[in-house]
Amino acid sequence: MLNESAYIDTSVLGAYYCPELLSSAAEDALRRIEAPVISILSEVEFCSLISKKRRLKELNQRQAKEVLDLFATHVAEGFYRRMVLTAEHYLKARQLIASMDIKLHTLDALHLSAVRCSPQIGTSRRLRGDTKAASN
Repeated sequence: MLNESAYIDTSVLGAYYCPELLSSAAEDALRRIEAPVISILSEVEFCSLISKKRRLKELNQRQAKEVLDLFATHVAEGFYRRMVLTAEHYLKARQLIASMDIKLHTLDALHLSAVRCSPQIGTSRRLRGDTKAASN
């Protein structure tokens, strides 16, 4: 069964593009989404993740470049729908953090606000109301 749309968390992108324990689960999840959604924030975080994997020697220079090139190709070819974060998203993120009900880092709050301000978009399980995961 295909989901029409879902906001894709950076951790899902990392597992999809880099071999790891959850890679097959990430691939299965992405195959079930007709229109995966990312933001430019997701793109920046993904580049940061690949850079970190390179520094930790989990990827060599060639592998890191190949992963980033493949991701850029997928973005350019429209595999992902790009959501633009607006002032509404930043205000919602500020509200989520200021509520002090849950521990949220700034970027997690922005991702969560992207989902909450756009009811037509679902999200990965990590952000779909599972705010405990976001606080780790």
